[in-house]
Amino acid sequence: MRTFPRPRPFPRSPPLAPAVAERPEQPYVSFRASVRMDQFAVIADRLGELIGWAASRGAEFAGAPFFRFRTVDMAGESDVEAGIPLVAPLTPEGDVHQGTLPAGRYVTAVHTGHPDRLFDAIADLRAWADREGLAWDMTPLDGGAERWGCRLESYLTDPNAEPDMDKWQIELAFRLADPPAS
Repeated sequence: MRTFPRPRPFPRSPPLAPAVAERPEQPYVSFRASVRMDQFAVIADRLGELIGWAASRGAEFAGAPFFRFRTVDMAGESDVEAGIPLVAPLTPEGDVHQGTLPAGRYVTAVHTGHPDRLFDAIADLRAWADREGLAWDMTPLDGGAERWGCRLESYLTDPNAEPDMDKWQIELAFRLADPPAS
């Protein structure tokens, strides 16, 4: 009887160290699309194009490229932007959008590991916030979808410098609801 090697599990990602941080408004440019999670490359593969477009116009980047999830629907289509934070706004052209990430309090944490393991990291981040009694800037929608005030995944690792996705660092930054007025 022939035996086959067991598939190797993903290496365990280091535990998250969530924190609450105050962030100012941040101008950015992006491409925006409605995508299913199994077709995420439709938007993700445009980041290089956006970086080239902004660089050709002399833009000064203010941080790492990101994905902003305006809506999340794991069973359907999500409204997602592939964006780049900028020091100063640029005039949009064609299907390039200009926007401003909202100021506010964010729960942040850095996930180290393959992007395929982000689902678990996000679940850990949300569980931590629940234990801390924090409320998200998020509205539940029909069918389990969610509309977010600002939910970001910033890719801190340059894939050209580090092709091993198990070593990538991805910052999660999810905006918290504004506290009630007193």
